[in-house]
Amino acid sequence: MESDLGSRFVRLCNYLQQPRLVASFQRLCGVKGTFADRDRDRGEPVEPDPRVQRRRVPGAADAHSGAQEDSAPGPEGPPEDEDTVRAKPLRRNSLTGDVGQEFLIHNKFLFYLFTFGTELGNEMFFIIFFPFVLWNVDPLVSRRLIVVWAWNLFVGQSTKDMVRWSRPASPPVVKVEVFYNSEYSMPSTHAMTGTAIPFCLFMLTYGRWEYPFVFGLSVALLWSLLVCVSRVYMGMHSVLEVITGFFFTLLILAVLQPLLESIDTFYMSGHYAPLVIVVSHVGFGLVTFSLDTWSTSRGDTAQALGTAAGVALATYVSYHLGLLEDYPLSSLPLAVPTLSAALVVRSLLRFVLGVAVLLLTRMGMKAVTVPFLCRMYGLPLDDVRQARQLMRVELPYRYIVYSVVGFSCVSVVPLLFNLLHLA
Repeated sequence: MESDLGSRFVRLCNYLQQPRLVASFQRLCGVKGTFADRDRDRGEPVEPDPRVQRRRVPGAADAHSGAQEDSAPGPEGPPEDEDTVRAKPLRRNSLTGDVGQEFLIHNKFLFYLFTFGTELGNEMFFIIFFPFVLWNVDPLVSRRLIVVWAWNLFVGQSTKDMVRWSRPASPPVVKVEVFYNSEYSMPSTHAMTGTAIPFCLFMLTYGRWEYPFVFGLSVALLWSLLVCVSRVYMGMHSVLEVITGFFFTLLILAVLQPLLESIDTFYMSGHYAPLVIVVSHVGFGLVTFSLDTWSTSRGDTAQALGTAAGVALATYVSYHLGLLEDYPLSSLPLAVPTLSAALVVRSLLRFVLGVAVLLLTRMGMKAVTVPFLCRMYGLPLDDVRQARQLMRVELPYRYIVYSVVGFSCVSVVPLLFNLLHLA
């Protein structure tokens, strides 16, 4: 009986891992590839890929066939109507040079919806989201969210580099995104962060803020679902990898969530907190860089750990200088404030000014750090892409730049708000 259940589970996992399942979902959402166009440009004969052929039941539709059959255009090109748009991936990776291939969009609403969903797991979203919560909602919640984000990402990216599963094959899958195509794919770290952030936000704020339980849980579920489904739509992950990322994160949250208060308290008042923060975050970054050869995932992990280290150090400094502005326990639970023109304007001023400071800080630090490291190690300055694939450049670059950004977010920007009477 156990053996039968085990074999069924393995078959289910194999089915959920198949690229043709991703391709079928993409076609259902109106995404079609231009694989035959690519082959013609190379002067290659346009023939169906025998690896994705399946036997057909006479008179039945082939719901699970690869995208090569249905999405490949004929000799005259794909039939296009006024609602069809030719597109290429929105973001190219400056370190890999991968720009992707054209594809056809037949449903623009789903394209924009899932593009938004996948952006909820990208760097720019976190640069916007964490500071907004820190400056305008609840500093304590933001600090603890950053702890969860960093360590959840570390575990996920490290697992990728140990499992070493490649991205879904293209064809049949259409690569709507290529930015992370050089990374391994099991589990989906977008699904992990897209699950960790909303569910941790819900667990940290429910009871601390007054709002209905069903509302908070629904927002967390919808947020997570949008990010998870968007990764399949983008052709970056199989269904199995997304499901694994979701449940893996729930396990991580079950372990990490009860420890958040102790971690935050230690960062504020622990005697050896600065030493522990630096050693732990840098040490785990070194572990990440030793797991496999270069990929963008190593830099992303170091970036998250560097940011978390900067935030933790700023927490310690701000607490001892009396600048940490957490809500007093006597004010809990917090009522959601009534929206007013003054509140909105004040919040937007803080947000715009603060993000401008962070972006300028990041820009300035990036402009200085990489050339400095290249000169220090005797590397040519005319090939930054190659230099950043070296651990001795990429690791300190990420840590220096993003630890300063994280420190500025928690200490420097709130101090600026005080000086401008925007606190």
